[in-house]
Amino acid sequence: MNSGKLSYAVDFDEPSGLRRLLDAADVVIESSRPAALTNRGLGPTGRDGQVWLRITGHGADRERANWVAFGDDAAVAGGLIDGTADEPVFCGDAIADPLTGLHAALEVTESLRRGGGELIELSMAAVAATYATADRTTETACSTTPALPYPGPQLGADNAVVERLLAERWLASC
Repeated sequence: MNSGKLSYAVDFDEPSGLRRLLDAADVVIESSRPAALTNRGLGPTGRDGQVWLRITGHGADRERANWVAFGDDAAVAGGLIDGTADEPVFCGDAIADPLTGLHAALEVTESLRRGGGELIELSMAAVAATYATADRTTETACSTTPALPYPGPQLGADNAVVERLLAERWLASC
């Protein structure tokens, strides 16, 4: 899967090599804290047609901008949990990561179809929030998962539920 890939070492104290790569790229995907690249004079290049995708844990501005996030805590921050306030449970292992990746792929594809030239910012917590339900009094996607004889659902392999949620989101956006 990774055969033929090239790597490029960058000295962030002298990022001119990285700047050249960014200037030439059609699509840039970055997931650093907002100030990490800005403090080095790097960021969206403004090149016509370039799509810059910025994925953060909690957004690129306001007080949470510099918070680091992982799939589990971003999902919880977005309210994508089941159970009760006293006993919350995860809906999937690091579920905010793949959900954000799917949204990112869709956003970049749509941007390229429009001709690019855009900055797309996605927050993992915000993406998780789009799948969360605030009503904990009824059954949710997590609590209706049938028990299976293998540990997949407990480990986050709840493909049928995730695929149903994605289909619903796709139909709602059409």
